Amino acid sequence: MPENEGYLNEEVQTSTAYVKCDGCGGNMVFDPQTQSLKCEHCGKVEDFAKDSNVQELAIEEGLEKSVKWNDETITYRCENCGAVFAIGADEVAVICPYCSTSHIVKEENLAGIKPNAVYPFLITPEAAAEKSRKWARKRIFAPSAFKKNLLESNLHGTYMPCFTFDSVTVSVYDGRLGKRKTRTVRTSNGKTRTETYIDWRHVSGTFHKSFDDISIACGKLDQTQLNKLLPYKQETLCVYEKKFLSGYVAEHYSRDVKECWGDAKSVIDGNLRTSILHHHNCDVIGYLNVRTNHHNVTYKYLLLPVYRLNYRYNKKDYPVLINGNSGKVTGKSPKSPLRIIIAVVLALGVLLGLAYGYSSCEGEYYESGGGYAVEQVE
Repeated sequence: MPENEGYLNEEVQTSTAYVKCDGCGGNMVFDPQTQSLKCEHCGKVEDFAKDSNVQELAIEEGLEKSVKWNDETITYRCENCGAVFAIGADEVAVICPYCSTSHIVKEENLAGIKPNAVYPFLITPEAAAEKSRKWARKRIFAPSAFKKNLLESNLHGTYMPCFTFDSVTVSVYDGRLGKRKTRTVRTSNGKTRTETYIDWRHVSGTFHKSFDDISIACGKLDQTQLNKLLPYKQETLCVYEKKFLSGYVAEHYSRDVKECWGDAKSVIDGNLRTSILHHHNCDVIGYLNVRTNHHNVTYKYLLLPVYRLNYRYNKKDYPVLINGNSGKVTGKSPKSPLRIIIAVVLALGVLLGLAYGYSSCEGEYYESGGGYAVEQVE
């Protein structure tokens, strides 16, 4: 494989040691199939209690309090890409799971909020690899090396951070809205024509709407990527338990509750404007002022399971992400110049063939009995 081409995370190494098998002393990791801890050596399965009663937290707690995570995790920071990620307290990370460099340093203090909920991995690496290959087969311009190397050994399971917000909103609004309509008018010469006009009207009122689980990305996973991975299976959400992380890496958030709540309010504001416009059945806006008050605002700090890999092609990275809870795949694939050239040549060949066939069927004209007849060419 060329030097500038290949998977970047093939050499990620972590060793899980904070849960030991009482049978053989081997390491136990979380197994998506059994939803339990499984010994990597002897295969022994050990179940653990899971609590689905996830509580919403008052936004004031997130803005004012910090509960450190240091007693359960070790935090590393990558000096190359800036990623901050956490692993079990007895694990060792030697390579960044995001950019695959070894320039990582241990962070002594992990300030901020401890996660209060987690979606567990339900998809195994084997199933995730198969889903990614099925996704890749639809990318006709992707190089064959990209498709062939979507293997479970190249996938790395990571818990991505995310804040969700709930809010009960009361909005007071006023505006000038219009609806395009048509009417028939008579012109100066007595004829009629149809014209389009805007029926303007002034509106005002109070609008009530509740929002649940507005999801905001707060780490290396950006909002566009998060939106494409959603949704996660709500019925599988559990109260955070460190055993879910056994064998996986968990990224810590880089954007706090306050900043993410600001993004959530922007999402809510856009949704409210759209809802008000739909309520008044209009398609033209003169102006619309909306003033919103938020009540009973709560949040959750979630960890989202994601399988990820980065494929490098022509010195550019192409990330592929698989929702570890639902199996949904998203990402970018490289485009092979050779495949594009072949596709263009084939398309030109088809067009030339059609043009030739059309011209061959036009027929020949000859004179007969003072008129013209058409001889069809078979």
